[in-house]
Amino acid sequence: MSLALVHSRALVGLGAPEVTVEVQLANGLPNFTLVGLAETEVKESRERVRAALQQSGLVFPHNKRITVNLAPADLPKEGGRYDLPIALGILAAAGQIDTAVLDRFEFAGELSLAGELRPVRGALAMAVALRGRSRQDGAATRELVLPASSAAEAAHVPDLRARGARHLLDVVQALVALGDAALNDHTVAPSLDELLPPATPARRSAAAARPDLSDVRGQAGAKRALETAAAAGHSLLLVGPPGTGKSMLAQRFAGLLPDLAEDEALESAAMLSLAGKFDAAHWARRVVRAPHHSASAVAMVGGGNPPRPGEISLAHHGVLFLDELPEYPRLALEALREPLESGRVTISRAARHAEFPARFQLIAAMNPCPCGHLGDRSQACRCSADAVARYQARLSGPLLDRIDLRVEVLSVSPQELAAAPGGPSSAEVASRVAFARERQFRRQGKLNADLEPSEIDQHCQPSTAAASFMQAAAARLGWSSRSYHRVLRVARSLADLAGKEGIDVAQVAEAIQLRRALPGG
Repeated sequence: MSLALVHSRALVGLGAPEVTVEVQLANGLPNFTLVGLAETEVKESRERVRAALQQSGLVFPHNKRITVNLAPADLPKEGGRYDLPIALGILAAAGQIDTAVLDRFEFAGELSLAGELRPVRGALAMAVALRGRSRQDGAATRELVLPASSAAEAAHVPDLRARGARHLLDVVQALVALGDAALNDHTVAPSLDELLPPATPARRSAAAARPDLSDVRGQAGAKRALETAAAAGHSLLLVGPPGTGKSMLAQRFAGLLPDLAEDEALESAAMLSLAGKFDAAHWARRVVRAPHHSASAVAMVGGGNPPRPGEISLAHHGVLFLDELPEYPRLALEALREPLESGRVTISRAARHAEFPARFQLIAAMNPCPCGHLGDRSQACRCSADAVARYQARLSGPLLDRIDLRVEVLSVSPQELAAAPGGPSSAEVASRVAFARERQFRRQGKLNADLEPSEIDQHCQPSTAAASFMQAAAARLGWSSRSYHRVLRVARSLADLAGKEGIDVAQVAEAIQLRRALPGG
């Protein structure tokens, strides 16, 4: 009887808990048993591993009873990531690989029938978890062995060495060479870097330039709202007739935001890696997700079995653009309420529980009524008052209350449009946004939109005149406590854009103007 242990990792939400692949070879009727709460695709690895070993010219122990346990037993396992560690465990238990060498590495990879390694989801999440293990426990840092393309993803994590391989034989030959060197006490050990070269991060190519804000003529008020939203992470709703430039403005919003910091870039890339959508060319750039208005609540917040991230999590540290907002299913819109406040979403199922980060910036656009021309100076609205009320009622009060900025995008005649100046470029606005963000991080360590109620009292105190003006407005407009705090945050952001330490009446008045009700509502 012989036993081998191989280290790997599962995926649970954005986490990657450690999994130990235990392989035992024993005498008895030939059999291949796999246990440890494995999903169907994991159980199918028995046939992939058997064929890969045989096609690679390696010896598969046909006359042994093979038992593979994926520990811990109560952690669900899914995907083909365990093919490589299972194959290596069988070879080690059969004496073809030194078991002591395996403890230096963690392995993941799907095998083809010919032994080629195919990429796996969540390589970045695995790398982040492995680095966290070393930092938390002070344990010796293991190296991560992955398929070549997955290793290039994992290589973006600093202080971690990821090695890529294209075939099962590449990994086996490297491990055998290391075992022979340790067994024979070679004075000159073979270079592991030659046998399994360390992966290097895929270079960030010159991504296509984002559309420039100067392309949008006129609409000074909407541009001001865009700048304010970018300066402090506020959510924004653009309301106006068709063809006024709402979508054009929203598409240019990401160009006003700074690139992601290293930790933010890792979190964003790890989320995209879970969905197989990571692109190294866009490293540290803020992702923009724009789901179609037919998207379901599950597509929006995530779900399934096993739970997968939805659009709000894929937009983590980026922008979620929802065009034609009232056309989305009611359940999908209501599911946004908690993540807009907390910055995370928890998906609970009978047998699974997963939490995903979802700190996204919401930019939404909508028409004011079914025909779209309510408040349009160039065309009369054909909708009845009841039709307008029903249309706007598709957005619940609690959801609207969580949107910081709600501005009208007015229609502009062709003559006015031709005469209107282009306005500042995205680069000019981005420099002002960066200045305001720097002030916020220097003062409170976070953006104004992320301030807690206790922090608002400390950092968003208006002047006496501004406080009186705001209280009168709150009483007249019937604000909730949430609305009052959100207007204070916006006023603080306007003061930061102006380079002011305090909040005056001018900032409060503009913040109220940027939170106007829907026309006709």
